[in-house]
Amino acid sequence: KEFLTRALQGKSENGEEAFRMKFVVRISTCPILMEFDAKIIPRNLDEEWPNRIKLVSVTGIDFAGRKHDVGDILYYLSNWREVFQIDPQLGLPLVYNGRDFYAKPDGPQGKLHKDRVRDSLMRMVKLRLRACDAEGVQIVVEAGIGLGVFAGNHIGIDAKVRALSAETIRTVLQDDVSSYKNICAVILALPRFNKSRSNHCVTDTFDDFVNEFSKSKYNGPIPVMIVDQDMHRLTVAIARRGFIVSELNPADSHGVFGEYWQNRGPAVEEKLALTTVGLLVQHHLINKEVLNENNYRFLKTNEGSILDWRTTVYNNNNHNNERVSNDCCSLQ
Repeated sequence: KEFLTRALQGKSENGEEAFRMKFVVRISTCPILMEFDAKIIPRNLDEEWPNRIKLVSVTGIDFAGRKHDVGDILYYLSNWREVFQIDPQLGLPLVYNGRDFYAKPDGPQGKLHKDRVRDSLMRMVKLRLRACDAEGVQIVVEAGIGLGVFAGNHIGIDAKVRALSAETIRTVLQDDVSSYKNICAVILALPRFNKSRSNHCVTDTFDDFVNEFSKSKYNGPIPVMIVDQDMHRLTVAIARRGFIVSELNPADSHGVFGEYWQNRGPAVEEKLALTTVGLLVQHHLINKEVLNENNYRFLKTNEGSILDWRTTVYNNNNHNNERVSNDCCSLQ
């Protein structure tokens, strides 16, 4: 709990502590104020539907190559030394502009530790669905977590990451259903942003999820809808129908809600900060309850340890028999 208190103030360390944040689920009642295009959603103060909406903030795996999430690169990529420019003294990724790793211009595509990615994604899905169920959520609205810029398009792994994400969600919904008492449906809100006027088919997240659920002949007891629509419209429509509904927020590992909302919404989390009351309920400087340890709950998954990052990275990536420091990356 002490770690969570620090992390939710944006004080998690690079590497191992940032890695832990993907196994943290934050849930708050969070009315939606407007559409993603900033059109106000009219309502009366005595209406109950806004109070049926739960905002679920979860961190995804970060393959974009950033200093704070260096743990993801070291843990999930087997050939990161060949993919990224390396500091000659530390033998670790070199940081440019204070934040980013750069892929070598003539370097190979990334190679995933698929079992590690699959295992982590599976645990992440289980944790957030069980947390939603514990909060009484009846209909879950999911989005693509870590499937945009963080999926690793620049190192050639994004298609594999999207496919693994779809596979793990489908598997959990099919096999972990006995854990849920309240969830009765799941909706995957996956807007199709890619448009092509040519005959070339542009693959996107929507296609990956449709392919996974159709080819595997999904037959789980929880109905699943995959829809080309934004999650705000879906969530509001469901809440108006009287259901308790959750909406997924792709948070980052710094732990501060809507960290870059001042930039007028460059990404989904920042859009949520500007169109919901998320800043009022999940930002530690505004809502003091964010740092109240009595609000933290631990969920057991009856599986092995999920926080073995240091041991695994030490065994697989450290050629000099030295411990990997949290402050492991040099600046350029």
